[in-house]
Amino acid sequence: MKIHDANWMQVENYLKRDDRAVLPIGSTEQHAGLSLMVDSILAERVSAEAAEPLGVPVFPPLSYGITPYFMGFPGTVSLRVETLIHVVRDVLDSLYAHGFRRFALVNGHGGNQPVQSYAVEWVAAHPDSRVKFYNWWNAPKTWAVVKAIDPVASHASWMENFTWTRLAGVEPPTQQKPMVDFDKVRGGSAADVRRHIGDGNFGGYYQRSEAEMAALWDVAVVETRALIAQDWE
Repeated sequence: MKIHDANWMQVENYLKRDDRAVLPIGSTEQHAGLSLMVDSILAERVSAEAAEPLGVPVFPPLSYGITPYFMGFPGTVSLRVETLIHVVRDVLDSLYAHGFRRFALVNGHGGNQPVQSYAVEWVAAHPDSRVKFYNWWNAPKTWAVVKAIDPVASHASWMENFTWTRLAGVEPPTQQKPMVDFDKVRGGSAADVRRHIGDGNFGGYYQRSEAEMAALWDVAVVETRALIAQDWE
């Protein structure tokens, strides 16, 4: 169940039989012609579809992440590392106080990796709990499908272009964009990043067929569901 569709009494009843929770983590940042909310949209949706048959509650996504390198693109919002860590800590502490003990942090943004390191620290202080930090988009089976469809795939390219991340009236380019020279981007300012990557796509076609995207999404949901359902020891 999505917490959006539940009341506190339902959560209390759930905790009598289970102690798992799913927390999507995303970002608000440029994705070329796609929504600024791509990472949050996808993290929440894959979490909800994966958890639904298991009956595990999915909490609202943390929709701001660590993305200072995209601050040259208006609409991007970047948190400090310590800010995101503090928010994750407070969320986990709150849920722990209610009786949740097993947490799947389904991440949709590569810049949020510091949360994975913090999760180890948090579990050390809460040894009766378990936390799984999971990058849904590059989990082994999901990434294998991406590579099989088209190995030239990256941030803001076709691999993030689903019906639910597109914007009305925005037509994507039809050509394949060459991959960005990451040596020119790495370590540069936000202005340097924007100058080198142009519209924000790191490289690849902007859109592929609906059949290919459905095949990718189906694997991502099943793989995420397996993570939530597997043995937590």
